[in-house]
Amino acid sequence: MTDIRTTPIETDRFYHIYNRGINGENIFKSDRNYLFFLNKMSEFIIPVCDVYAYCLMPNHFHLLVRIKSDEELESLVKISNLDKALKTGLHSPQNIFSKQFARIFNSYSQAFNKENNRHGALIESPFKRKLITSDEYLINTIIYIHQNPQNHSATTAFSKYNFSSYQSILSNSKTLLKRDEVIELFDNRENFIMSHKKAIDLNYEF
Repeated sequence: MTDIRTTPIETDRFYHIYNRGINGENIFKSDRNYLFFLNKMSEFIIPVCDVYAYCLMPNHFHLLVRIKSDEELESLVKISNLDKALKTGLHSPQNIFSKQFARIFNSYSQAFNKENNRHGALIESPFKRKLITSDEYLINTIIYIHQNPQNHSATTAFSKYNFSSYQSILSNSKTLLKRDEVIELFDNRENFIMSHKKAIDLNYEF
């Protein structure tokens, strides 16, 4: 069985990224925590991948992303502070993406630890990922991610949960999500909503 922690990351491929707090501890304790993490995602993840869905839970999170193409990543390396990675030979998609995730975790963990007067690692490492191998798997993963709050009893209605991409995909407000691409996967908004009414269980283990 492939180790989900070491599966190579390839360009132009979809991945379900997920992780949790050390020993299952909570990593989000306030709305401010969730929003800070989302801001860090915008800063560090959006440049290297397209985000199709996400859900932040008290002690874990899920992301569905498409790693950008070789050309897009090469352009990013040249115009951003990722040029250091290129010079040291760490410019593979795996290293660029992992480096950006490390930046999120480090920045977030430092802020969280300071706020909560704690020390040490906050989030498990390395992060876990699964390669999405079909459109059906892609669609089911989106539904699974959005249903997560209800499945974990964080809410009685996942559609009303504030820290997932479900509401953003259905809204008309500005977003960094690939909203149009997600709706297109489901054909239209109505089918997106209807498809989320069926139970999806992908049996993911941390």
